[in-house]
Amino acid sequence: MIRASISKRLHGANGEFQLEASLDIAEGEFVALFGPSGVGKTTLLRCLAGLELPEQGNIVINGEIWLDNVARINLAPQQRRVGYMFQDYALFPNMTVRGNLEFALRKGSPKKRVDELLVLMDLGALQHRKPESLSGGQKQRVALARALASEPRLLLLDEPFSALDAEMRARLQNEILRLQRHFGITTIIVSHDVGEVYKLANRVLVMDAGSIAQQGSPTDVFSSGQTSGNFRFTGEILVIESVGELYSLTVLVGNQVVRVVAMPDEAEALHAGDRVMLISKAFNPMVLKLG
Repeated sequence: MIRASISKRLHGANGEFQLEASLDIAEGEFVALFGPSGVGKTTLLRCLAGLELPEQGNIVINGEIWLDNVARINLAPQQRRVGYMFQDYALFPNMTVRGNLEFALRKGSPKKRVDELLVLMDLGALQHRKPESLSGGQKQRVALARALASEPRLLLLDEPFSALDAEMRARLQNEILRLQRHFGITTIIVSHDVGEVYKLANRVLVMDAGSIAQQGSPTDVFSSGQTSGNFRFTGEILVIESVGELYSLTVLVGNQVVRVVAMPDEAEALHAGDRVMLISKAFNPMVLKLG
């Protein structure tokens, strides 16, 4: 269980504003911080990691106090057991893949942890190579493995896929989801991608001007629940759910999430990830699979 309250004065594009955020996150939960740039999402992550000090605040992880301004407790980053995956990878260029992972091990931890991660992340063939010889996707996998090497209680992901193409982004999203479930690590991701949040997170916290303006499941937060009269557009199926004798499809169209109803014969040929065209006439949507 994570309980945190952070207060810090920030400087944004429109002047100063106050970061005032309270978190209450269950162990093993996958939470997304969503919102425009410059509202305090990354600063909140850095405060949790101990890389920035809030003016006021407290952080308690599974009963252990990481920060308490009143009691003057402030654990150093290396004492907090946080795995942090930065936007720019932040790999050590003079170390091999294995060296980067071994450097992140907790003091006294056996090196079999590195061997396990090399297998889980399919990095065995790359373990003796240096970052400069790796592709962007390979660097991301190494950065994720390094974030997990320290056996963190909390995994923080700061827009980890922003520089990748759609295909590689989808592959690494699947990888993170698999590993997060494998290790059961409480995870917080900063993202501007609705589809990514929908795919990965159990809960999304929408931030605006330093505060949490809205929170809930991705469906609750992003689906308007409104039906459009006449439309024709393409999108990607995120979720297919059985609703009695019918099926509910949650579809990502651009940066918006919509929900439509499909008949059983339509739904049986569809899967999450399929590209589809939605056609509506007189409030009766048709779903046509593309390709």
